[in-house]
Amino acid sequence: METGAITQNIDVAQVVLYAFWAFFFLLIFYIRREDRREGYPLESDVQTGVPSKPNLLLIPSPKSFHMPDGSVIQRPDFKGDTRPINAERSAPWPGAPLVPSGDPMTAEVGPGSYAQRADVPDLDAHGQPRIAPLRSAADFSVAEGDPDPRGLPVMGADRKAGGRVADVWVDRMEMMARYLEVETEGGSVLLPITFASIGGGKVTVQALHSDQFAAVPKTAHPDRVTLLEEERITAYYGAGTLYATPKRSESLL
Repeated sequence: METGAITQNIDVAQVVLYAFWAFFFLLIFYIRREDRREGYPLESDVQTGVPSKPNLLLIPSPKSFHMPDGSVIQRPDFKGDTRPINAERSAPWPGAPLVPSGDPMTAEVGPGSYAQRADVPDLDAHGQPRIAPLRSAADFSVAEGDPDPRGLPVMGADRKAGGRVADVWVDRMEMMARYLEVETEGGSVLLPITFASIGGGKVTVQALHSDQFAAVPKTAHPDRVTLLEEERITAYYGAGTLYATPKRSESLL
């Protein structure tokens, strides 16, 4: 037999290959099982809101996580979202689209849906709120050569002004702008920078019309935004991409 052969039909290289296959299969299985700690078990698509039966093979057992603030959480916690679904099915079969009930901008469904994250600010390594306005983050400023949006009008998709930029909110960890603070008739609201286009002496937002900026969910503190507030704010602009006008939810011909 040749060097490395165990028998005439099996050698060390073959054993190592099979061992690698087994290890790789178990690794993928472990990773896919671990990523089910959030959002599982799923809910029945036919009986909306009814959780599917936990699968002991594919759903991991609860694990305790020690958070930076000293709290301890368990995942998965098998707690479903108890919020009422403000929508009705457009058809009885599984996978049928949901039609929002009432005001689609605040129905919290479709592109306007969001997760119930903790109602506390995201903190940086020093325990400070990670996202803050420039007026509170004295060590940050708009980069030289970049357009400073402060004072510029904010135009909606209807080409009318819905407010004016009062400040820029920066991410202390990533060192980048996250939000624009917009003064509207209904008070100050935040505009995610990803929904804004700065240029031509104005800030343009295609997601909303000018009269919809005042209804953007507001923050409880003038200089802080919580994780839950970020979800709700972004969801409102997301809803506008489909529900700002009735025409947006119709088929494009």
